[in-house]
Amino acid sequence: MGRFWEEFSVGEVLVTGRRTIDGGDVSRYAGLSGDFNPLHVDAEYAKATPFGERVAHGILTLAVSHGQQNLGGWFEGTTLALLGLDRLRFAAPVKFGDTVRTEMTVKETRGSSKPDRGVVLFDVAVRNQHGDVVCSYEEAVLMRRKG
Repeated sequence: MGRFWEEFSVGEVLVTGRRTIDGGDVSRYAGLSGDFNPLHVDAEYAKATPFGERVAHGILTLAVSHGQQNLGGWFEGTTLALLGLDRLRFAAPVKFGDTVRTEMTVKETRGSSKPDRGVVLFDVAVRNQHGDVVCSYEEAVLMRRKG
């Protein structure tokens, strides 16, 4: 079972496991989403871009971050809804072979109009293997309260 609303503390930092992004991830994401932008799927085209090589989709990085959060177990069976993402920024490219992890800092906890739930607001940073932030956003999650 995941954590309940009362079990999150402002200032607390939750850190996920790591995951390496590779060409197969990008190909599967392109097929699933229909986003075949040559920056992601055409090596010759990508050589002429400022990155000099193919890079992962920004939204793929966001999706991996979301998956990492769920693998952390904090939300297992206690999340009612993802309320929203704000201030989403892609600060640096994720290159094939980069390893990312997600850091979530509890920014705020607030009750809901319904007594069985509350909102947790996180500042989220996705970092590569060098510690550089590649993606950041604010996430609001509606969580169950203890019974």
